Amino acid sequence: WLQDHPRFLSNPLYIAGDSYSGLIIPGLTLEIDRSIELGEKPLFNLKGYIAGNPVTDSQFDTDGQIPYLHGMGLVSDELYENARGNCGGKYSAPSNAACTEAIQAIKNCTRDLSGQHILEPACPDVVWSTKTVALADGISRVMLESAEFLSGFKCPEAEYVLSDIWGNDATIQESLGVRKGTIGEWRRFNHGLSYTEDIQSAVEYHSRLATKGYAALIYSGDHDPSITHVGTQAWIRHLNLTIVDDWRPWYVGDQVAGFTRRYSSNLTFATVKGAGHIAPLYRPLECQTMFRRWMSQDPL
Repeated sequence: WLQDHPRFLSNPLYIAGDSYSGLIIPGLTLEIDRSIELGEKPLFNLKGYIAGNPVTDSQFDTDGQIPYLHGMGLVSDELYENARGNCGGKYSAPSNAACTEAIQAIKNCTRDLSGQHILEPACPDVVWSTKTVALADGISRVMLESAEFLSGFKCPEAEYVLSDIWGNDATIQESLGVRKGTIGEWRRFNHGLSYTEDIQSAVEYHSRLATKGYAALIYSGDHDPSITHVGTQAWIRHLNLTIVDDWRPWYVGDQVAGFTRRYSSNLTFATVKGAGHIAPLYRPLECQTMFRRWMSQDPL
């Protein structure tokens, strides 16, 4: 794309994404850095990367969940202490029956919570199936414009169904400049894609990037129970960076929007208060403000 539009080559480039792309972003950033060092064309003006609620490492991600649930008052002290004692704080690969039972007891208590946001209603599978069936009925335009239909989406993640309708609408594709015939049916989640998952952990990629001087912004919605800020902060600590600006609130207007900490090697961590998985869906203004300040090299 940059070869076809060379006027954009000098623009600052940030590799960014959320959720599962947390496994891909640091590796992709390193690959672009490698191409720059080799002088390959096009030469990118790479400045840094952003990872939100990032899937990073199964051990860190999983081990952060139970302490998070306890800290948010969703698991009793007794259940938590039982799990911590029997599992030694390691919940991703239970090593004994008592640990397995303790983890299962916590899962039994929390299984009906939303995996996206602890304060939001859980989204039953039936929401997806009943809404998706209508896509084949030739009434997607009516659905997209129907206030009554839209009001039925009580679960935020169920709204993903709307993106399939939106992305396949001819008017939308024309306005986006999509060339006719270049794609078939667009899907937000293409479950039929042949894919080999060969990156089990992105921590080493972050560690290598920390020596390159690129700016990094890692952020977490503090109501995300799946990829918790607890687990994310654990793998950041594993990088052994020095804290240069310790834990403090950051603001939008006169309201606390979250908390942040800045490390050596130009890495910034931030929570987004009240946001789930993924943060910009729940707190768009706060996230936009965070991005703008960070890319301007201003304190959050």
